[in-house]
Parts: sequence; C-alpha cells; structure tokens
Amino acid sequence: MRFDDRVDAGRRLAARLEDLRDVGPVVLGLPRGGVPVAFEVAHALGAPLDVILVRKLGVPYHRELGFGAIGEGGIRVISEDIMRMSRVDEDDLAEVQRAEEAELVRQAERFRGGRPRIPLTGRTVIVVDDGIATGASASAACRVARAEGAARVVLAVPVAPPDAAERIGPEVDELICLSTPPLFSAVGEWYRDFSQTADEEVVDLLHRSARETGGNGDGGEEGDGDCPGPARSGPVELPVAGGRVRLPGDLDVPAGAPGVVVFAHGSGSSRFSPRNRAVAAALGEAGLGTLLFDLLTPEEEADRANVFAVGPLARRLTEVTHWLRRRTALPVCYFGASTGAAAALLAAADAAEEHARGEGEDITAVVSRGGRPDLAGNDRLAQVTAPTLLVVGGRDETVLDLNRQAAAALRCENRLAVVPGATHLFEEPGALDTVADLAREWFTGHLAAPPAPAG
Repeated sequence: MRFDDRVDAGRRLAARLEDLRDVGPVVLGLPRGGVPVAFEVAHALGAPLDVILVRKLGVPYHRELGFGAIGEGGIRVISEDIMRMSRVDEDDLAEVQRAEEAELVRQAERFRGGRPRIPLTGRTVIVVDDGIATGASASAACRVARAEGAARVVLAVPVAPPDAAERIGPEVDELICLSTPPLFSAVGEWYRDFSQTADEEVVDLLHRSARETGGNGDGGEEGDGDCPGPARSGPVELPVAGGRVRLPGDLDVPAGAPGVVVFAHGSGSSRFSPRNRAVAAALGEAGLGTLLFDLLTPEEEADRANVFAVGPLARRLTEVTHWLRRRTALPVCYFGASTGAAAALLAAADAAEEHARGEGEDITAVVSRGGRPDLAGNDRLAQVTAPTLLVVGGRDETVLDLNRQAAAALRCENRLAVVPGATHLFEEPGALDTVADLAREWFTGHLAAPPAPAG
C-alpha cells in the first residue's frame, strides 16, 4: 500500500480509528512529518491535537542512523545493539543528547508558542507518526504520553516494518498500522510525495486544530458557562493583569478532593520549588487538590523588587483564585512560603472582604511555611478570617519573632507551630516532613469542619 502524501495517509488512518471517537481521545503528532497525518486524524475524530516532542539520537558519524531517542519529561530510549555495533560510547551519547535536548526546548517554544501541553491524565491518547523505521522515536513518544498520565496509549501509523509490533508492543496498549510491507527499508518509499514538512506548517496545523476544538483540549472554550464543574488536572495557563500576562501552573485535583490548596512561593522561587512540591505531593496523597504556579514571569523575576512586592503578588493570587473558582466549586486554601506567605494572607484578607459583601467565598484555611506574615501589615492581618497556621523553624530566630508578632495581630483562629531544630529552609532530616504533616492536618481538619458563624 502506497500513499499519495501525508494528508492521504492521515485520512485513511482516521477511518481505522473511528471507533475511538466516543472515548474523547487526545491526538498527538510527532513533529514534523507526523503532524499533517495527526491533523487529519484529529479533524475526523473531533479530537484536540498537540505535538509530542521527541528527538532522535543519531550516531555521530551517521546521523540518519538512530541509536535512541529522548522526549519531554526526561524520557530516554536507547538501542544497546545499535550503540554497540556503531561503537557509540557514553561520551558520544552525552554529547548527542545535550544537542538534542536544546533542540527539544526550541521545538516546544516554536510549535506551542508558550501554550501549555494538553493534559493527558486519564485520557486515551493516540500517538501518530507518518511511519515507523527503527521505532525509537515512537517508543519514546509513547513513554512520554504514559508518563504524563495517559490511561491508554494507541500508536497509529500508516506504514511500518513487519516486526513493528514486536519492537513497540511493550510501550503501547494498541498498535494501529495500515501497511507492514515485507520488503521495508524506509518510510519515504511508501509515499509518492514525502517532501519535508516545514515548522510553519506544523504551527499552522496546530492553530487550525485549536480553532476547531476550542483550544483547550476538550472541545469547548475554557471557562464558558456559569456552573463550575470538575477541575481538570494537568498543566494550566493562568491569565492575570487583565489577561495581558499568562502564568504557567500545574493543577492536580484527585477525584473526591475536598478542596484545592493554592501555593504562593516566595523569594523568587517558582512552581518547581522542591520544598513546595514535596508538601504538595504529601497533600495529594491525602486526597487534596493542589495548584502550583509561577507568580512572576522570567522577565519580572529579573527585577528583584518584584519578588518582595507582596501587594501586587497578592493581587495575582486573588486573580488566580477567581480563575480557579470559575472552574470548580471546591473550597480554596492557601499555602504560602517566605514572602509568598504575606501575599497569601493579603489575598485571604481580600477574600474575606469580598465574602462580607456577598461577592465571593472566603478562603477556607491558610498555612505559612517559614513565612514573613509581618510584611502584610498588622491592619491587614486583623482582617483575615481564614484559620491560619504559622510554621517556623526553631532555629530561624528572627523569622520566629516576626511570626509571634504576626500571630498576635491576627484576629482569626490561628496557631504558631515551631519545628524544633529546623532552620529557615527546613533542610534538616525530617523537618520538611513535619511541615507537610502539619499542613495536611490543618487543611483536612478545616475542610472537614463546618464554617464558623459570622461575627
């Protein structure tokens, strides 16, 4: 079987995949040649389309011969046999991988233009390429999809060698291939037109598909409607400053979660803060939802004054909270660290004022880790109504004194918890685990409790 071009191949492939329409799949194309094929599949199934980025690791003196591939999320697939036959050593591998990792980052920015990846958690994912040669790229792509939470991975290609199923089988739940010619040597020989796909075509197809499906991965414009439904887990993009700035975040809302904890980092750290992510993981294990996001863009972080501007940071946190409330009816809590704790308490005071005016919901609970609540100011601290836990290291003496003063200024239910022997970053063995335990108990206790009467 030969194909006129990738469009023809995609339409024929879509006909074989029609039975997956009802499960609401996500279609992922491997750039560049796999995207025109994937576009036809996504169009026919009414499914969202994204790229899944992998890079072939080519033998240094014969780049067309791949000895493996890498993908987003640190995924790597290596063919030990090809490495051995081609005499590729570990130094060669490291050099090739560094170059391809840089290209992976470039492609992500080029093709997505800053848009987040479509969340795959719990979804059926159809990975599409224009054909399989060695299978390394396809294997890496399927592993990436699995690592991002896909419940079922289907690899769909127009053409592959007869042993493709044996090569790819362990990585996928199903392989759909239209043709497996016995005399297979290269993918391109099974196309009448196998001309190179340009980056611009990939970008255009992604934009066209986004317009068809509403651009948010589930066939509808994000945020439409008056009734919040279940929040979708995965990467998110948060509009702030009237939509002029969009901040990346990671939302995780387990089924049956009693509430969502929004993290406000401080001192210039990001959503990748290892301490906050460790606490978030512990909260997730307890069944709580979490949202970690970057309070500042990389350009804004370059000006250190922005890091300590707790008022503007609090306004951003409030905007993000409004965004979240439009997507879920779950109660919202705050976890603030360092200067982020002051921003969290200011935002909690704003929420209390809105609630008093009948314009919104109050924040259910606040936890501060090694925070600077004093930066919120005593007047504003007195306006916070959300139960607040202040966690400070016993050896973080200056911050401990500031937290004692802040606790005295708070008029809401509050508690100061001192972790013995811990310094500001809670780097001592077991210290961060104690923080996570305290936070989990505070949040779950107040999420389970009925709201306190007004006044």
